[in-house]
Amino acid sequence: MPIHGVTRILASWWSDNDQWVTALIALAIAFGGALAVDRALSRRAAAVAARLTGGALTPEADTRLRFLRRVVEVTIILIGVAIALAQFSSLERLVAPFLASSAIVAAVVGFASRTTLANAVAGLLLAVTQPLRIGDQVTFEGETGMVEDVRLTYTYLRTGAGARIVIPNERLASGVLRNDTVLEPTVGTEVSLWLARDADALRALEVLRAALPEATTTLAEVAVEGTRVALAGEAVAPATRFAREAELRERAFGALRAAGLR
Repeated sequence: MPIHGVTRILASWWSDNDQWVTALIALAIAFGGALAVDRALSRRAAAVAARLTGGALTPEADTRLRFLRRVVEVTIILIGVAIALAQFSSLERLVAPFLASSAIVAAVVGFASRTTLANAVAGLLLAVTQPLRIGDQVTFEGETGMVEDVRLTYTYLRTGAGARIVIPNERLASGVLRNDTVLEPTVGTEVSLWLARDADALRALEVLRAALPEATTTLAEVAVEGTRVALAGEAVAPATRFAREAELRERAFGALRAAGLR
């Protein structure tokens, strides 16, 4: 086939598909740029923040840096998607009548994305005020775990068993949160034991105080079902809290069983 024939075919193909090719290139550049910027920020920003804070990246700085990276990623991707959509003139003619009613469009889009936008705004609030930070030991709605990541719309907790708990940022920002490490880097250990209704609670206190002198043992609750004894151990690192509480509970049960108390 002559060269001018090939050129004509390529020119015809390009005229039919130039919008798709340009859109795909814009999307590829956007996603590639977001990935490259994320990696650059994760390396350079962490190093700069560590130098500014005396050689160690604090939980506060780590939380803000992670959130900033997510905001930059989303911004780059949205710009790429907008550029890709702008390549289709037919799409512009299709949506032009709807864009004329901008108030209606804004209301529909706002209503459809209310939850997503609310989670994003709540994520920004969490990153600024920081009621929780990366590495904190927190309890929210009965779930306890270590803060693994604070993202644009969701916060991830990791439990002592290794499971992940995903919490929408809007719900987290409006709920009651218990943070055990917001002021101190360590967290206290707490264990509760229930005694039978006819068990000698005062004798149980004596046994536990003798067997576990490092723990503070108190009579926490007396109910119809039985008596609850609370043990508070020493403060430990958040990562070892659950193991320490399991050990404390096992030793307490062993001491009560040896004394004939259940």
